[in-house]
Amino acid sequence: MKEFKCEKIRNVSIVSHGGAGKTSLTEALLFNSGAVNRLGKVDDGSSTTDFEPEEIKRKVTISTALALCEWKGHKINVLDTPGYADFVAEVKGALRAADNVLVTLCAAAGIEVETEKVWQYAEELNLPRIAFINKMDRENADFDSVVDSLRTKFGSGIVPLQLPIGSEQTFKGIVDLVSMKAYAPALMEIPEDMLQKAQSARQALVEAAAESDDDLLAKYLEGEELSEEEIRLGLVKGIGQAAIFPVLCGSAYKNIGIVPALDAIVDYLPSPENRVVKGQHPLTKTAGERKGTDPFSALVFKTTADPFVGRLSYIRIFSGQLKPDSVIYNASKEKTERIGNVYTLRGKQQEPMSVAYAGDIAVVAKMQETGTGDTLSDKDKPILFDPISFPKPMFTMALEAKNKGDEDKIGNALHRLMDEDQTFKMLKNTETHQALVYGMGELHLDIMVERMKRKFGVDVKLSQPKIPYRETIRGSVKVEGKHKKQSGGHGQYGHVWLQLDPLAPGGNFEFVDSIFGGSVPRQYIPAVEKGVRDALGGGILAGYPMVDVKVTLCDGSYHAVDSSEMAFKVASAMALKKGVMQAKPALLEPICNVEVVVPESNMGDVIGDLNGKRGRIQGMEPIGKGLGVVRAQAPMAELFTYAMNLRSITQGRGSFDMSFSHYEEVPQRMAEQIIAGAKKDKTEEE
Repeated sequence: MKEFKCEKIRNVSIVSHGGAGKTSLTEALLFNSGAVNRLGKVDDGSSTTDFEPEEIKRKVTISTALALCEWKGHKINVLDTPGYADFVAEVKGALRAADNVLVTLCAAAGIEVETEKVWQYAEELNLPRIAFINKMDRENADFDSVVDSLRTKFGSGIVPLQLPIGSEQTFKGIVDLVSMKAYAPALMEIPEDMLQKAQSARQALVEAAAESDDDLLAKYLEGEELSEEEIRLGLVKGIGQAAIFPVLCGSAYKNIGIVPALDAIVDYLPSPENRVVKGQHPLTKTAGERKGTDPFSALVFKTTADPFVGRLSYIRIFSGQLKPDSVIYNASKEKTERIGNVYTLRGKQQEPMSVAYAGDIAVVAKMQETGTGDTLSDKDKPILFDPISFPKPMFTMALEAKNKGDEDKIGNALHRLMDEDQTFKMLKNTETHQALVYGMGELHLDIMVERMKRKFGVDVKLSQPKIPYRETIRGSVKVEGKHKKQSGGHGQYGHVWLQLDPLAPGGNFEFVDSIFGGSVPRQYIPAVEKGVRDALGGGILAGYPMVDVKVTLCDGSYHAVDSSEMAFKVASAMALKKGVMQAKPALLEPICNVEVVVPESNMGDVIGDLNGKRGRIQGMEPIGKGLGVVRAQAPMAELFTYAMNLRSITQGRGSFDMSFSHYEEVPQRMAEQIIAGAKKDKTEEE
């Protein structure tokens, strides 16, 4: 692998809504640059960057893939990212590694939901953006309409760098507005019928280029014509400042417009050479920064778990250099790591690197302590970069092994997958005794289940989680419990009177000993409390823990020979179970606080949906940028699949956060159904 210094590197993250053609565009870039010798297709599973079995099966990108190519003496690191919301973690990681973003749009569909979201992510990082309007050969392709919608949505910085020659079936090439030459596919003069439109579009491009530089602007305002070189310089400056967003066009499927796109990446997008990354000292917390010539620093932006190769860490180097067989310092974990070989990737194909310079992206295998988001640096001059910001997973399912004895294997597989994907989480619910997995959506968790089987040989199934209901009482009662049994030899005798009273919510459990005169000897009172606690924990109505109950031991009797701790424990449990059924028992359900951020135009629909989920609206308010927040409380039972509901209502534009608030009584009719279901399950188990 040739060595490339900082100024000869371009890191480009290709992003879009699903189906716009990112992977096909990546493949076309690789093919035209000579990185691959055949043009792979997504539909037949032969593309370079969609190589995971789950991707080939579904024909969608699931994981960010790195693919390098060379063009005009430059190294281009292409990061092909997923276009579906379930895999946003992959996009977030890729954007932290990239210096530039190539936003791909379908010429027929235009701006879609994920287009808006990835543009926003890039804007938050102030990354230069270039748009590529793909599928110009498609029916209903409309370049001008897409450009107009881009300008309306993202501002006046949107400027075509190219115009298409033809459209739909007649699409055959592009006009470069800087050189005023046409490529269809060979270099040619601009068609006569396009000349006037091209001149008008070039004028807008020249004006945008001039505005990025004071000297160029002065020359332009004086009526002097800018040279082609000056236009390029102005564009480079404006694009680098994220003030100009040039628009390209083509058809990745028909391999039209790809060579000019490679030219644009090299000619107009900034190298990592002058990039300065801010951070802080890991110990003193004082502000710091790194540029290419500084001591070594890097960020791990992606991790993959492979049972054969081991853990692969994708590293973006911000300063210094990384060499094989060296020791590096993990500033996030404050530990050193010894690394072996250093690679770059073209899809799944590894190519060894003798050195990776600042600005480059490298891959290292089998680092023991390092995970996604960790900062690597020089130990003597450490720095800590901000970790990657990932959304909180909100779609929940219960997971269990299909085969008994796989529990240990499940634990290992889940740990490896969580290491790989920061939006995949697992939590053991000690109340329901279920393993709960959290993800970004149904497809996300389905993919994880498939990976567990393929990578780790663990067959699991997903189901709806059980709700951690509670039981309580609403009334007071005094009740007797007597356990008397004679079976030869010593018998069993325990006798208690218990007073049951409800406590305020959150009171949990209170046991009071009010025995006077020794009617229940002191040595048996702990057994009474134990019997009560055990009965409460197992539930009376439907097997759920009972809370907010005060139990007072009032009276009882004993037998000098036959009484025992076990007898009093049994008598107490008998009394409690009988008393609960007389004390107006009730079923409680967990209520959650929900905060939903949605476009203001969707607020009415969201409120209506929450009301339909037995939610109570607490408030709503605008928060700017056309968004509003709705605050509500709703039962947990209604919210496990809310991520999917919200995505449907808002076309993927909404997000929400959820936290436990308190318990409330379940409506009578629902409580009856839950209790009946619990009794049926218990009968089936027995």
